Amino acid sequence: MLGSKLDILNQQWIDVVFRGRNKAYGAYELRKDNSRNTNRALLIGVVLFVFLISLKTILNAIEGFIPKAPEKVKVTEVVLPPPPVNEQQKPPPPPPEPPKPKVDQVRFPPPVVKPDNEVREKEPPTVKELEVADPGPKDQKGDPNQDIRIEEPVGNADVKQVVEENTNQIFTAVEKSPSFPGGEGAFGKYLGKNIKYPAVARENNVQGRVILTFVVERDGSLTDIKVVRGIGSGCDEEAIRVLKASPKWTPGIQNGRLVRVQYSIPVNFALAEE
Repeated sequence: MLGSKLDILNQQWIDVVFRGRNKAYGAYELRKDNSRNTNRALLIGVVLFVFLISLKTILNAIEGFIPKAPEKVKVTEVVLPPPPVNEQQKPPPPPPEPPKPKVDQVRFPPPVVKPDNEVREKEPPTVKELEVADPGPKDQKGDPNQDIRIEEPVGNADVKQVVEENTNQIFTAVEKSPSFPGGEGAFGKYLGKNIKYPAVARENNVQGRVILTFVVERDGSLTDIKVVRGIGSGCDEEAIRVLKASPKWTPGIQNGRLVRVQYSIPVNFALAEE
């Protein structure tokens, strides 16, 4: 008996100890359910331990199914500087002299209100003169070989002047510069909506300004897009991509005709403050 192994939690031993005693007091139930409660506590502890160890892995797996919120990109106002002036480029030639009218013109000045002492009497053209000539700002001899011109200026050129133009010439300064549809404000909104901040630049906190040059063609398309000064980390390539996807611009005008114009703009990359 003394050498045998004694199990005080054995049900037979518990019944002997509590024989004739109040089993409803609580001690009897605690000893009776001790093994089951111990196993349950051990199982719960193991489950909680494994859960805490695997918590990071579970969170990473959940993030893969939840779409990320769009990146907050701080959009700054873009100020388009004027194109650089090329001092070596010759100024454009003056516009050609308009051709003569097809029909003779007689001076028919518009009425002007003046004091009586300043009025200089001049007879207006007669009805007979207007039968063979058109009214105009001055007396002008016509040329029957010319085309009929309505609401266009006339000059003293005998024949139409043919101006040979280099259609491939690229201007740096013109009478009317090219522009983005809607103006500078619309261009800033276009950049803010379409620029996707490169992941490498965002992780390395790369910010700055990318300077680009390009040519606005006569049809408004952008060609020959180049980076003059970049900041790297994918920002240069992103700026080029957005310009290539830009809608057509309003082309530049020189001497009343559409021309190719070289243009330069800055594109700012700035991370939004948290």
